[in-house]
Order: sequence, then C-alpha cells, then structure tokens
Amino acid sequence: MGVNSSYLSKTEVQAILGVTSFGLWRLTRKYDDFPQPTEPPEPFGLPGDRKEPDEVWHGTQLYRWAARTPEFSHRGAVLLRPLPHDLGPGHWVGYKDTPRGPAQDWHTVLGTIRFVHSHKRKAATDVATALARGGNPDDVRTVCALYGDVGISGPALVAAEVAHPRIEYEAEWGDVAALAGQALPWWPERLRLPELIRAWKPGSPAAVVEVPPNANEQILRRVARTPVFDVTSHLAVTDMANSIRNNRTDNVKNENDTFAGAGPHEAPNRILVAAVPDTSHHPLRTGGDRTALKAGWHKLALSNHPDAVAALEVAIGREPDLLPYGAVTEAPGRPGTVMERWARRLTMCDPTAAHAVLARGDAVDSFFIDPLTDMPALRTTGENGKPAWRFYAPLSLPAGGAELASVVLHHTVWITTSDGQVHPAPCTPSEHLWWGDGWGDRPTEAAAVIDTLLGNLGATVNMREHWKAPKGLTVLLNEDHKHGTELTRATLLHARMTPPRTR
Repeated sequence: MGVNSSYLSKTEVQAILGVTSFGLWRLTRKYDDFPQPTEPPEPFGLPGDRKEPDEVWHGTQLYRWAARTPEFSHRGAVLLRPLPHDLGPGHWVGYKDTPRGPAQDWHTVLGTIRFVHSHKRKAATDVATALARGGNPDDVRTVCALYGDVGISGPALVAAEVAHPRIEYEAEWGDVAALAGQALPWWPERLRLPELIRAWKPGSPAAVVEVPPNANEQILRRVARTPVFDVTSHLAVTDMANSIRNNRTDNVKNENDTFAGAGPHEAPNRILVAAVPDTSHHPLRTGGDRTALKAGWHKLALSNHPDAVAALEVAIGREPDLLPYGAVTEAPGRPGTVMERWARRLTMCDPTAAHAVLARGDAVDSFFIDPLTDMPALRTTGENGKPAWRFYAPLSLPAGGAELASVVLHHTVWITTSDGQVHPAPCTPSEHLWWGDGWGDRPTEAAAVIDTLLGNLGATVNMREHWKAPKGLTVLLNEDHKHGTELTRATLLHARMTPPRTR
C-alpha cells in the first residue's frame, strides 16, 4: 500500500529532463521550487557499483515537478500533466493478467493505461517493469494501481510509467476516468477476484457474489463438520464462523458505500461498483447462549485433536473471553522462588489443544495442569536458553473459606492464601499484571485485582474499569519493587486505605 520511494542519480535526472550537467545547474537557479538533492539512502545503486553518488533526488518529487512545470511537462508524470482541452473518447481494450494480479486496459489520448486492481506495495512499479523488460507488446504507457484509500475523486491511485517504472506517484481517479471517457469499474478488496474482472465489460451489471471465506472461517467450518467433536463444540465453532462471515459481508458493503460515495463537493465519483456481496442469507445466526458457547470451547480446549488446536487459535485471537483461561504469562524457572512453590503442586499430563496453543511452536520439556485451578502450564526453554514456565493465568481462585495472605511480585503478581496455597493472580485474557514505574502509566490492573481479592478471594476479576482501583494500592505498586518482594495483607490493606500524597 502506498507510493514506492525511488531515488535518482544526477545522470538519471539529466536523462529524464533532457538536460546537460550545466543545464541541470541552471535549473537549480532558475526555479526556486526545483527539488533539492538529498543524501543517498542505504543501500543505493546496483550490486558491484564502486562508488555511491554524493547526492540523489527523490524520484517522485522530481517527476511531479516536471509534470507541473510547462518547460518540462512533456517529460514529467503523464497523469499529472495538464489534461488536453479536447479529450477524444477513450475506450476499454480488455482484461490482462499481470505479475501483480488482474488488470484492465484503457486506450486514451495519452496512450494505453493499464489499471491493476491491487493495492499491494510496488504493484504499479512491478507491472511497469515487467512490461519494459518484455518489450511492451501492448504499447502500455502508464500503469495504475490502487493506493488502498479514498482520494478526492474516487479511490486513490498509484501510477508508474513504463518509460520510468521505478518512479511511482499518486494519481487521480477522476483524471483517469476523464481520459477513459466513462466511469471506471472498481471491485471491493474481498471481491477482487480474477474471474470477476476477466468477465467484466462496459455495461456489465454489478456481479452479486458470496463473500469468500477467509482462513479462520474455513478452519471453523471444517471443525463443525468433524464428527469427533460433539454437538456443543459444533455449535460453538459455527457461531464464530457465522460471526466472521457476517463481519466480512458487512465490511464489503461498507467498503462499497465508502468508495462509491460522493466526493467532497457532493458530486458522484465516476466509479462503477463491479461487485456486491450476496446478502440473500445475511446475516447468519449468531449470538447463541454464552454458557453453551463457553462449554463448547472448553471441550475443544481439552481435546488432543489437531483441528481443535487450529480452532482454539482462532478463538484466542478473536474472542478469548469464550475460553476459561486468562492471560498468558512466562517467567524463568529459578529455585527458591514463589514460582517453585507453585510448580511443586502441578501435575504432569498429556498435552491438550490448550497446551498446544500455549506452546506457540516452541520446544517443550513437559506439560502440566494445576489441579486447583485447572490451568494448563508447560516448561520450555526461554529466550536465553534457560528453563522457563509458561501458563495461563486463572480467571478466579478457589476460595474454600481462605483469604488473601500476601502478594509476591515475581515476574507477575502471585497470591498466597491463608490456607498455605500459592497461585498466579487471576487476570483476564486481554490484560497483564505488572508493577513499577510504567513511564507515565500506572499498574492499575494489578491494583484492581488485589483490591478485589482482598474482599473475596474467590471472586472473578473484572478489569473493565481497572483505572478506578484504589489510589493507595496503585501508588504502592508503582514503586520499583525487586523480584521476590512480598507485600503482606496488612501492608495491602493499609495502602488501600491511604490516600496518595498531594504535591
């Protein structure tokens, strides 16, 4: 997406403008707005070049300047030059396959314009370069590609000439439409399919197309058809797959409305929406009972089937609140720490889908389960090659009449209880617990969790308004405590009741 940056040597600038070294020297004095040279970027030049130039010019700036300067407009960017007063009618030439996707050719008074329906970076340059190297059999002068945003007169464009394919510049949809003599077809990204663009001709109605599924939806639909999983899990993955499909269909509708809407002067853009989503079954049913959905995902998390792993990865990235696990935490496995006390309680087990997702493809020594919270854990090799523990934080702790006895700060927040247990502090999947100076941020998440557990050890933490945590606890946790620091219940209660000092 965007305009590719290119740089020109002094020799290349002279060749584009058709001037000598002395002529280039004169231009810098004749035109106050002549682009200034800059230092060459790293790396610059071709492999084997002995010496880099002392200075270079930004290709887009120079090409744009030339197009808008009467003396050199015939050497500048084609689509930035003043349009001819008497525009002859352009016409559609046909569909073309290109190295960067489907394209339409339009013959105009300025030559043939190849319109590539892609917003990938360097799309215009790559297609123009391929034409230049292949002898340009279709006599294409300019290649246009999509910028990926809305411009003044329609979708924003990036252009590159076959004569100078490295130089890209922004062009106006309205100018290309004026040269073509008609509104131009445009396909929303998810319906930008080669078979649709190949079939289009002037006068074709907008194609009504089912929005193709993305990889996540395909995974979930596959799981929904796998008989090894029960009906509860089938319902859970189907609900999420339907939600993905609904979102994608709505996004296509919104994209069409955005790009085909009126310009800044409320004049209709010269754009033909060439494809619309099939909404005959839209929206699909979603929003099933949350308890049932969570039960289905929990069963998948306990499975050892490969498809369950793939589905779980989708759910964690899309709606982790449906899973019974909190935030992922990793800490070094050092002896004599609070973590060692916790690890002694873990039970070794066979890996489940939840373990596989937790592993993230890393080598794992052993898999475990916490028998008190049912949280999966594993032992792996950390970034420094040293053993580390990785686990899901629980969403709540088993109470059983106990209360919070102390908090230990060791790479995350740990809770010790009055009945002698130790747990990672509960944390929602989208948050993390920390302490110390946060460079202007405050550890309100940890303060909110501690505040909740001081009142009810078994409470399910809710961190939607963690910034409302008691100021005294936040101030205490904002201090740079060393790893292993233990804060007693008395210390925490006192901090919670103590208002922060005013400066």
